[in-house]
Amino acid sequence: MAIVSTSTSAFYERARAGMKDLRSQAETLQAQLGSGQKLTRSSDDPVAAARLRTLSRLESLSTIDKTNANRANADLTLADSAMSNMSNSIIRAQELATQAASTTLTHSQRAGIAEELAQIHDDLYALANSRDSSGHALFGGNNTGNAYTLDAGGNAQYIGSNTSAELPIGDGQSVTRSMTGRQLFNFTDANGNDTDVMATIKTLAAALTSGTADPAAAANDALGSLKTGLDTLSTAQTVVGTRLAWLDVVSERRTSLSELRSTEEADLGGTDIASTVAQLQQTLTVLEASQASFTKLSGLSLFDNLR
Repeated sequence: MAIVSTSTSAFYERARAGMKDLRSQAETLQAQLGSGQKLTRSSDDPVAAARLRTLSRLESLSTIDKTNANRANADLTLADSAMSNMSNSIIRAQELATQAASTTLTHSQRAGIAEELAQIHDDLYALANSRDSSGHALFGGNNTGNAYTLDAGGNAQYIGSNTSAELPIGDGQSVTRSMTGRQLFNFTDANGNDTDVMATIKTLAAALTSGTADPAAAANDALGSLKTGLDTLSTAQTVVGTRLAWLDVVSERRTSLSELRSTEEADLGGTDIASTVAQLQQTLTVLEASQASFTKLSGLSLFDNLR
């Protein structure tokens, strides 16, 4: 009796263990189909799990880099737009200086030109104090307030820092988010003096208003400085345009790398729907057959064959 009991117990235990394994496999496959992930624990495939963690960390860093790049793009776009308006103002100032250089103009006509030049000075001052995407000084370097202020004589004075902030955009690279006011306006005139466009325009407006002895000569002198100032601003705008183009290149590369990471993540940890469904169907069929076989075998008795 002990042998029979032991054999029967072993039969039931083997059947129970086999069906338990099949049910566990079916549940795992169903969980993979539901989550879309074939790894439920790191122990399922330690190497693949480690690589997936690395890919996830890289994607998180890429998201931070993308945020910085978007901010830099926004600030540089704002800078480019403001600089285009500045260029238009300086070109208009050149036109007015050319008119003022004529010896046939009357004092009242030059006074009218001076009034428009004063307005251009104010427009340039306002543009120089433009704000970036965070509401800080766009051309003030690392300053949060204005880039320029007016002294007691109404002259624009730069109060920003000497450099603009750099933003990391990934792979150890960074981009400067804007230009400083000095980089836009300051230059050395024909006499070797450091000056800026706003000072040139204000000085010319004052000369035309005060009725200086030779207003035409003052206008001619200003034309050379305005040309140099416009060239300086154009060079700065070219630099900004180059940075924007570089951000586009980096963005395309970041997108490509992100797509490659997504593909690798899908290959390593993603569920192959067709294959998993086929395995699930096979496992459920085997489980059903095992249950049916167990039911039939457990109902057999040696005494049935001794009748």
